[in-house]
Amino acid sequence: MVRRSFLLMALAAVATAGCGYRVAGRATHLPASVKTIAVPALENRTSQYRIEQRLTEALVRELLARGKYRVVANPAGADATLRGTVTSIETTPLLFDTTTQGTTTTGRATLMLVTVHCAVVLEEGEKKTVLYKNDNLLFRNEYEISTDVSSFFAEQNPALDRLARDFAKQVVSAVLEGF
Repeated sequence: MVRRSFLLMALAAVATAGCGYRVAGRATHLPASVKTIAVPALENRTSQYRIEQRLTEALVRELLARGKYRVVANPAGADATLRGTVTSIETTPLLFDTTTQGTTTTGRATLMLVTVHCAVVLEEGEKKTVLYKNDNLLFRNEYEISTDVSSFFAEQNPALDRLARDFAKQVVSAVLEGF
């Protein structure tokens, strides 16, 4: 009986070994001719200082981490070019301090939400054949604002760094894996 169940499990394992499953994140939907991807600095249409640099750096790091493509800044000589635009950025308070000082409540914001809207396009070669395009990418991240002045630390920059990493992971996955 034990021998029979072991035999059935072994048979099932052999039968499903070639079922077509693969490790997620390894497939690519780009043409085989694309070996070098140019990532010029994203365009910044907002008043947020250096947001385009954070997002561009994160894109380059993520593409390099995937290891399959050579990444350059200049589109000349690249097989494809990944361009992007930061179209808007908003910061919205989510939570407020309800601490009372005397007879008044402070009402200071203690939790903020930063929202970034972007557009990206990946074009192949001189003909600029569009391989991927999304004009409505949306990314959000929260950060706290300390109510204690002596321990205040500006959390917006780390929140923007986290947002940039999320942006890069999602864009590179969408471009390479067709999501």
